Amino acid sequence: MLNADVRLEWLVSFLAVVETGGFSSAAEATHRSQPRISMHVASLERAVGVPVLDRRKRPSAVTPAGAALLRHARAILQEVELAEAEMSSFRGGARGVVNFGAYPSASAAFVPQVLRDLAESEPDITVSLVETDTLELDSALLRGDIDLCLRPIAPRPAQGAIRTRPLWRERLVAVIPEDDPLAEEDKPLGVADIAHRDLISIGRLESDVPPSFEAYQLFRDEGYELHPVQATNQPQSLVSMVRAGLGIGLTNALAAQISDLSGVRVRALRGPHERVVAVCWNADAVLSPAARTVLTALAQAPAPAGTRPVDRSRPGVRQVIAPPRRIHPASE
Repeated sequence: MLNADVRLEWLVSFLAVVETGGFSSAAEATHRSQPRISMHVASLERAVGVPVLDRRKRPSAVTPAGAALLRHARAILQEVELAEAEMSSFRGGARGVVNFGAYPSASAAFVPQVLRDLAESEPDITVSLVETDTLELDSALLRGDIDLCLRPIAPRPAQGAIRTRPLWRERLVAVIPEDDPLAEEDKPLGVADIAHRDLISIGRLESDVPPSFEAYQLFRDEGYELHPVQATNQPQSLVSMVRAGLGIGLTNALAAQISDLSGVRVRALRGPHERVVAVCWNADAVLSPAARTVLTALAQAPAPAGTRPVDRSRPGVRQVIAPPRRIHPASE
């Protein structure tokens, strides 16, 4: 029968096995030996009185009793985390390493000032920055390789549940060679103005499934399908390909803003679609006090120049992005 003798480390090891899919991967994730992980789970099962893991399956799966216990284990560890966060205020602040992911344009235009402010206000917190595209950020969050990330709301994650706090909105733009007739005007471009031109997008070319990031949605809403001749997750690469005459680039305003725009012009795209960027974390993971401190700093930081901040009058409101029914590749 479950009693007060159950140790938190047993729950930590049990949760690690469930989240990583096996005892050896749980040992690696928690920096414990595999025999110790096995001992913790066995001790937990003796305390519970029934098996909580089906060891015949690969990866390891929870039993019905294990699924019920899993909900309580997560709640217990989250409460411990909240208690630690409150106690840290009495010790003079949080400390530790926070692994933080971001995609290129947000990393260049927003992250440096946040890191500078954190270094001054929270000297005992070390932020380790990881730059990659959205798809990789999702995977890293779910694996536990990063604690937090900056991510566009679209495309939705392919798996898992990711909790978000929106930070800013930005327009979609077209990047045009300066000798192109379309570069002569300043008013926003319509999809029909460029739909039959060679186009360069952020994202990936190799998938047969149309990506669900904002420019693709805009084209579909206007009755077109976006089939780019080239794609990249690096803003400067997109601008350089436009400068070389490969086509018109489609990206977000922040990506254009951080790039060298010599030889090209930038025009806004007409339509309701905008990029909404949020700070995100794994809804099933326990955030450390240091990670919560960084999360608060990101949520309170001014939006980058050229973007519009999301209304933060209700800072406690959070959103969970559940995975879509169909898996879409991600973009920058």
